[in-house]
Amino acid sequence: MNNILSIWGIFLIRAYKSCISPYLPRTCRHDPTCSSYAMQALQKYSFFKGSYLILNRLLRCNPFGTKGFDPVP
Repeated sequence: MNNILSIWGIFLIRAYKSCISPYLPRTCRHDPTCSSYAMQALQKYSFFKGSYLILNRLLRCNPFGTKGFDPVP
């Protein structure tokens, strides 16, 4: 079940990156971008651990948050 959720999450991120992201300005303060980070987190960890890492990253990605190189642990 966990693997199916990860695959579904990766599919949604790829859809976002190909259909929505090209029309938006780049606003992510990190490298890799938040969407790439999310895909890597779901590929490396389970859906639930990956989701936790993604949420943590998204909360840090704001004008007052961190910036720079921030790879998936």
